[in-house]
Amino acid sequence: MIDIQTLLIYAIPVIFAITVHETAHGWIASLLGDHSAKMMGRLTLNPIKHIDLVGTIIVPAFLYFTSGFIFGWAKPVPVNFNALRSPRRDMLWVAVAGPASNFIMALLWLGVVFIAIDTGSQFLADMAQVGIQINLLLAVLNLLPLPPLDGGRVMSSLLPPKLSYQYDQLEPYGLFILLGLLFLGIFQTLILPIVKFIQLWAFNLVGLI
Repeated sequence: MIDIQTLLIYAIPVIFAITVHETAHGWIASLLGDHSAKMMGRLTLNPIKHIDLVGTIIVPAFLYFTSGFIFGWAKPVPVNFNALRSPRRDMLWVAVAGPASNFIMALLWLGVVFIAIDTGSQFLADMAQVGIQINLLLAVLNLLPLPPLDGGRVMSSLLPPKLSYQYDQLEPYGLFILLGLLFLGIFQTLILPIVKFIQLWAFNLVGLI
């Protein structure tokens, strides 16, 4: 049975990762003219506002205990793209904000590794390792060019209007397509190698390897 320390090692980085990711979307949208997230109380780092019972708790827990792989999602922050000052251009920045926040958090967790080394805390070291991995996973996964993932939004903003409209029609099926790709091994063949490469590069950069 999982102990409380192990639960904290995984839960704290995951909660921070999804909370900051969603808040980043809302924050950038607010800066660019859409205040939907702020008006609905979602422009906050309070994780309770972002937790989705199924996507944040049930699915990740089930996957962890059955396969060791963690995949999940939070409640999407509401964004009214038509309220943005330049909808097609600004949609790109709103979409990129989420993965960018995860890359930044991975760097912050990298800093926690040094604190763990200085203090000799294995608990902090383990949590930092999970923090780095989960944030890199979320960033890379969300950058896949598949709507409604952030990468799909980026792709849609870059395509000509007609192609963008046709591309967006994939959105209702996006989650099923993603689950199918994960089942077929895209995690092991594409996402995980990219995550490991970035992690190794970052560790080498700061002299941890």
